[in-house]
Amino acid sequence: MKNYLIVFLISMLPLIELRGAIPYAVGFGLPLVPSYIIAIIGNMLPVPFIYLFARKILIWGKDKPVIGKFFTFCLEKGEKGGKKLQEKAGRGLFIALMLFVGIPLPGTGAWTGTLAASLLDMDFKSSVLAVMLGVLIASVIMGAASAGLFGAAGAIFS
Repeated sequence: MKNYLIVFLISMLPLIELRGAIPYAVGFGLPLVPSYIIAIIGNMLPVPFIYLFARKILIWGKDKPVIGKFFTFCLEKGEKGGKKLQEKAGRGLFIALMLFVGIPLPGTGAWTGTLAASLLDMDFKSSVLAVMLGVLIASVIMGAASAGLFGAAGAIFS
């Protein structure tokens, strides 16, 4: 039970998210399906709050003494990610957001994707759905990577 709670909490952390929670679960030999479900729920739980409140909080705090630099960094990261998404996507912003969240690279998870969607003024429902689909894609990729499937495929085909 303790390890499942850790999976849940890891998946809620910005930048680490499900990308760290699934390898943790695999490393500790936890059953696959419950671990995935817990990691996905943990990764998605902050999404509505990020969409609804993060921009307001970051704008409020960007000029505060102790937190200002970090809040400014977060705003700039979200704006940069949002602009990059919009440039590449054009009208396909939903698909671009889904792929941005789904491809497990540093800084491309649900937190950054949701903040970018908020800064781009995407509607709430589309944003949450695109992020959810991206989280599902990332979970499959991370599960396969954690299970060593990519290494095994490389050994077979090289």
